Amino acid sequence: MKKTALKTLALTAGIILAFAGKANAAAIGYIDYGKVQENYPLAQQAIKEIDAKSLELQQYMVDKEKQYKALDTPLKKQNFEDMTAREFKAKQEALAKLKMQKDELVYNKIQAATRQVLVEQKLDAILDYRVIFVGGVDVSDQVIQKLKLMK
Repeated sequence: MKKTALKTLALTAGIILAFAGKANAAAIGYIDYGKVQENYPLAQQAIKEIDAKSLELQQYMVDKEKQYKALDTPLKKQNFEDMTAREFKAKQEALAKLKMQKDELVYNKIQAATRQVLVEQKLDAILDYRVIFVGGVDVSDQVIQKLKLMK
């Protein structure tokens, strides 16, 4: 009788462990962040805006170079160089700040959409695709769809 009870207890424990192992199996998703960015209209708009500001900065330097060539004295040229250097640095910093703000905005929106997909798909984690060697579920397209629905 004791042996049968022990066998039953061992069998029950084995079944419980088997089901517990399956219930705790981690479901991992992954996204291709670059692909998501390329297909996200807000990210595309941010890139265009940053590119336009970069072109403005380049044009600014071309214009300043023309103005510099028109100056006739070394003192005027030195003062012009100093002023232009300060203005250029301020414009560069503004461009860097804009880029950082746009990158952060896009990243936060992508992260929010990814969290929604994580919950909907009942995943334990979503990683960048470069971290996954084998396995996992690609949720890039679902994140893109979420982003297109979000306004």
